[in-house]
Amino acid sequence: MLLEVGLPLSLAFIMFSLGFGLTFADFGRVLTMPRAVLTGVVLQVAAIPAVAYLLLQVMSLPPALAFGVMILSFCPGGVTSNILTKLGGGSVALSITLTAVVSLLSVLTVPFLVGWAGQTFLKETAPEIDVMSIGLAMFAITAVPVLLGLLGRRFTGAKADAAERFISRAAMVLFVLIVAAAIATNWALIVENITVLGPVLIALNVVLLILGVAVARLLGLSGAEGICISVEMGVQNATLGITVAGLVAQVAGIPEYALPSALYGITMYLVTIPGLFVLRALFSKG
Repeated sequence: MLLEVGLPLSLAFIMFSLGFGLTFADFGRVLTMPRAVLTGVVLQVAAIPAVAYLLLQVMSLPPALAFGVMILSFCPGGVTSNILTKLGGGSVALSITLTAVVSLLSVLTVPFLVGWAGQTFLKETAPEIDVMSIGLAMFAITAVPVLLGLLGRRFTGAKADAAERFISRAAMVLFVLIVAAAIATNWALIVENITVLGPVLIALNVVLLILGVAVARLLGLSGAEGICISVEMGVQNATLGITVAGLVAQVAGIPEYALPSALYGITMYLVTIPGLFVLRALFSKG
């Protein structure tokens, strides 16, 4: 019962923290840098699931874990992507805009993609997936908190920056607790499947990081924009993945479908942070 209530509330607060770090100008940036924003949005919404699907055709996983990997691939960039983008010398302004836009779009895209993935990977064992119910739940625990955070910052005035630091730290603590709870709950499954699931998640992360930079450079975007898009692709909102898995499974606690998101919540930093320094050295010029 604690997890059933605490998980969506924690996600809602994390999304509130995302919104509190935004301004209305961040959405207006869609018009001032349309090519970079459109590239990032298309890659996140379409390319990440496509890469995950192709990878799962090559690297076999049990159906439930494969479905969990697909759920992870449907999620927008994580709330820490802005920090990692800055660390890697990427465009922080673009990162903030992509995180905001794709997070709001996910309310529409994730439910339908989850329905398709359930039928594709689970087949006759798939639970009944109520796309409308998942969409409404996501709207309530992602879009609404983002909008409330956005409005909250607007009316906080001079104290906004200090409040944002506190809220961001609290959100990070919640993220760590959620990932830790998901891993602890599924510890036996992790030990049993780590040798097959770990390589899939690491391979997915590496491919996404490289693809983000490569496509950005191919389209003539700057090195900073390429680094940003790469990070947005490689760093997923693992908390949302865990929550969506729970909405699909409709069971007490954290289900098996959430395991890839929980594990990725750790491995994405182990891969992305050192990967950033390599990408920065290779592609940051321009």
